[in-house]
Amino acid sequence: MSSLCTTPPPPYYAVIFTSLRSEGDNGYQDTAMRMAALATEQPGFLGMDSARQETGIFVSYWSSLEAIQAWRNNLEHRQAQAQGKLWYRAYTVRICRVEREYSGP
Repeated sequence: MSSLCTTPPPPYYAVIFTSLRSEGDNGYQDTAMRMAALATEQPGFLGMDSARQETGIFVSYWSSLEAIQAWRNNLEHRQAQAQGKLWYRAYTVRICRVEREYSGP
């Protein structure tokens, strides 16, 4: 059973990565698992949520814009980003400040 990420009280930041995959794996699954593990080791990382059907949605949560920038510039992450043309037909990255949150039921 999957669970939703638990985050600290706002404010914090979310990086929303939405994507449409290309055909074939081409090393994607192994790299995606490695990037998820590597992200958890980064200063300022708060958690992640993801879902994939036709459209993939991956949301990572961060304590600051500086933490997001450091993750973006991580060498191993940059190498994975360079493979994006092979793995994705299209993608969008959105960076948001979370001001408020609530949960249910």
